Amino acid sequence: MQKKSERERTIAKNRRAFHDYDILETFEAGIELTGTEVRSLRDNNAQLTDAFALVRKGEVWLNNLHIAPFAHGNIANVDPDRRRKLLLHKRQIRYLAEKTQEKGLAVVPLKMYFNDRNLVKVEIALARGKKLYDKRTSMKERDVKREIDRALKDRSR
Repeated sequence: MQKKSERERTIAKNRRAFHDYDILETFEAGIELTGTEVRSLRDNNAQLTDAFALVRKGEVWLNNLHIAPFAHGNIANVDPDRRRKLLLHKRQIRYLAEKTQEKGLAVVPLKMYFNDRNLVKVEIALARGKKLYDKRTSMKERDVKREIDRALKDRSR
């Protein structure tokens, strides 16, 4: 049996989300795309950095996701920055809508990938924004962990 990481091929990651937010829960969502967008994604032409998701009228929409136009798409190419619908179960959508009504919670995309059936999936997270001092403490913890790992590595030699 293959590991999950071997079955999926990552298109784009949102590393900034882990810096700016505390991740509370993650969900896997499908995404509604056109043919030329999928072909562009096969060339890894996506940018998730400033993307965010909103729940509107019982649907989840992904905004600010940039998928570069396909090089050989001609007139079939769509707007690279258009809103795209995320495909989730109704129960999950209701849950996300409830939670985003709370103060400080947002839905952010973490990763976009092709699953084992070659379908484009987006990993979204329910997250709480970090304050500046939280960012500093997480950076300090990461540095301390790096120092410990380095010391253990030197000691084992």
